[in-house]
Amino acid sequence: MPSAITNYQCPACGGPLHFDAELQKLKCDYCGSVYTNEEISAYYKEKNEEAIDVNTAEAQADAAQVLQWTEEEARHMRAYSCPSCGAQLICDENTAATRCPYCDNPTIVPAQFDGALKPDYIIPFQLKKEQAVQKLREFYGGKPLLPSAFTRDNHIEEIKGIYVPFWLYDGTARAQMSYRGTRTHSHHAGDDLITVTEHYQLNREGSVRFNYVPADASSKMPDEFMDAIEPFKYDQMVPFEMSYLPGYLADKYDVSKEEDEQRADTRMKNTTIKAIRATVSGYSIVPEREQVHIRPDKVHYAFFPIWMLTTKWNDKIYMFAMNGQTGKMVGDLPIDNGKFIRYLLLITLGIMAVLFLLFFVILGY
Repeated sequence: MPSAITNYQCPACGGPLHFDAELQKLKCDYCGSVYTNEEISAYYKEKNEEAIDVNTAEAQADAAQVLQWTEEEARHMRAYSCPSCGAQLICDENTAATRCPYCDNPTIVPAQFDGALKPDYIIPFQLKKEQAVQKLREFYGGKPLLPSAFTRDNHIEEIKGIYVPFWLYDGTARAQMSYRGTRTHSHHAGDDLITVTEHYQLNREGSVRFNYVPADASSKMPDEFMDAIEPFKYDQMVPFEMSYLPGYLADKYDVSKEEDEQRADTRMKNTTIKAIRATVSGYSIVPEREQVHIRPDKVHYAFFPIWMLTTKWNDKIYMFAMNGQTGKMVGDLPIDNGKFIRYLLLITLGIMAVLFLLFFVILGY
């Protein structure tokens, strides 16, 4: 009987497959066989189509009854039967790629990529789990206020490679701006110093074209982290195939492109204002009008690679995110209050010493 999910297994030995970031191919965890994405996509094409066609409504209702889910849980949770071991996989409604917790086989939910749900593009992982751990250690370095015990005593609780859904917005920003500008110059006339201030009306018009302005489409991901690990290199973006997912987690979007549109528009507007302002040089300016109109164009749906790491120290969890393509790392770090006070005292003493020296210089000592 066809299953609503597909386990990606090696055609040679049946072992779990995973997409290898270094090889940019799929590799078997058991026999080491290596396959191209095209080979695995063709191999699992029929199974994925069968999985999409499976009507799971009745099975989901039975699972909800067996698991004694509340009405709210039944709306947002899903139960699938693993094709390999028969175990029941409990996921939320947005889960698109995961692993069976019992047989560890990479598991894809093809229906999450059917029709309009299918992403246009994907940036495959370029960096492996070991590199994410090393990047985190490097991220600790050079942080003078970080407690010494943090790097020594904290433990990595979890590392997850996740394909995060993003909306990519195209559009054109049309700007009309005006500024009051001043220029000041001085000259001597005899013993007098003459200062002249010139006033100008500065007008600017222009347009800026934008392609692929990103906004993450997952409510689970902190927006500030997703913004901070940019940019992504779009020249490595390829047409989406499910064969890039085995070995990683993925959720379909749960923030619509309409909901994210304001974030993208704001970024376009701010970038446009900055670009137009940069054309006004040689003046001290005061903005009078900065009007930007966004003309939207295409919206693309894409999956981007993110390593999420959590560490525990002093019974507190710290979360980090790493761009799985470029290695850029962001996260929250604790501050050693003792070190902070000592640094503050050193800075204060340094400033006082400079002021004392200036004082004595002025007095002529």
